[in-house]
Amino acid sequence: MMAALLLLLGVVLLVAGAEALVRGASRLAAAAGISPLVIGLTVVAYGTSAPELAVSVKASLSGQPDIAMGNVIGSNICNVLLILGLSATVAPLVVNQSLVRKDVPIMLGLSVLLLLAGMNGVLQRWEGLAFILGGVFYTAFAVHQSRRESKAVVAEYQGKFAGPRRHGAVQIVTNVALIAIGLVTLVVGARFLVSAAVDIARVLGVSERVIGLTIVAVGTSLPELATSVVAAARGQRDIAVGNVVGSNIFNILFVLGISSVVASGGIRVSPSLLRFDIPVMIAVAATCLPVFLAGHQIRRTEGVILLGYFVAYTAYLIMADRQSPALGSFTQAMLVFVLPLTAVALAFSTAQAVRRGDHRHPARRGLVRDAPPLPGARSRRDEP
Repeated sequence: MMAALLLLLGVVLLVAGAEALVRGASRLAAAAGISPLVIGLTVVAYGTSAPELAVSVKASLSGQPDIAMGNVIGSNICNVLLILGLSATVAPLVVNQSLVRKDVPIMLGLSVLLLLAGMNGVLQRWEGLAFILGGVFYTAFAVHQSRRESKAVVAEYQGKFAGPRRHGAVQIVTNVALIAIGLVTLVVGARFLVSAAVDIARVLGVSERVIGLTIVAVGTSLPELATSVVAAARGQRDIAVGNVVGSNIFNILFVLGISSVVASGGIRVSPSLLRFDIPVMIAVAATCLPVFLAGHQIRRTEGVILLGYFVAYTAYLIMADRQSPALGSFTQAMLVFVLPLTAVALAFSTAQAVRRGDHRHPARRGLVRDAPPLPGARSRRDEP
């Protein structure tokens, strides 16, 4: 009971710390004249991944590599299956943001790169440094590409992350204090969460890998969940998708990069992660390709499918770890029926979108009207 309360307290502190960090950093960035689009693509997307960074670094320093690695891999799976699935169930997600469509192949490539880097059983320090350097280049790429975004996308971020260009001394001190409080809260929350997760794993007889992939991963993904679901409900669909994809890239490049650098001898990558969980993360990232690149949207039905797979993945982890007798039947049903039917459905949906020309003309879907209107713009209903 004490471990469960400590776990809950850790999650609450992580979410509160991420909120304070994002709010303070966003206001300072806006006061410095940084565009709302860049703030949304970098400060906010990275800030919502601060819990993953705090937890993985703490776990690495404490000698719990399965929690450090499982947290990132589980969070990336959770971000796509749970968060995008839930967001699309709230409202179909339209992907007008060109950077997101370029980010999806990057996310997939980094997932494959992580598998290759971990084949020797450890993510070494020099590989972590290479990941961090890649994160710096990716951030510069995101800032550069943001200048080419459409006016509708810019207006969407302007309405979400715009702030006063000038702040007085009191406001600056307040925002710096928010950042400091957020960082301290993240560190304390990560300490509570990792300690409680290890205790719960021991009591329940569940491996630290499963705890990291499930409870810890979902707990650290709550900021992304809140940001994306609220954005979807308000019609800010690009923000919902961009936050998830940007956070997944940040998790691999910065979270694992920094965690492997601070850990003595790098981070150990368990064989079970290499055999199953990282390939699942790759498959989840690959699923986004036909959805994002062809249809430029995630429909409600596809959102329900993503949620279903998150439940199935979690159930498989628990049954496999507990060596449940039902595991064989469950695996056979997934391989023989569910996965092939989903592949056929996605292929059919993609072919339909390409045949209709949706990948070239998003307006034909009748969903562009969900983007925030530009000042002075006329809607189709105003036309004679």
